Amino acid sequence: MKEIRIKVNGKEYPCRPTMGAMLRYKKETGKEASTLTDADLEGNITFLWCCIVSACKHEGLEFDMSLMEFADAIGIDEMATWADELNQGDSGKGGSGSDGEKKTHQE
Repeated sequence: MKEIRIKVNGKEYPCRPTMGAMLRYKKETGKEASTLTDADLEGNITFLWCCIVSACKHEGLEFDMSLMEFADAIGIDEMATWADELNQGDSGKGGSGSDGEKKTHQE
């Protein structure tokens, strides 16, 4: 699984789709991450936040931004970079068990 680094408020955080991120997304939205589309801005911001929270938790890093604080701090460029990086992984290696998460960002 490819890790992406996302800069928020001048600090870089790890970001990767994990099972924990998918569970967090379901708890936040009541929807499965596999239902995400590129047009769902709120869902994509929420999933990105979940991916950062999960990766930071895994690495023992502090990330205490609420979803709204995160949304206020993240820019369109960071969202686009994340989506591009995630989609590049779709055309590359496969079989890491995370194909379902990657496909959530394609139409």
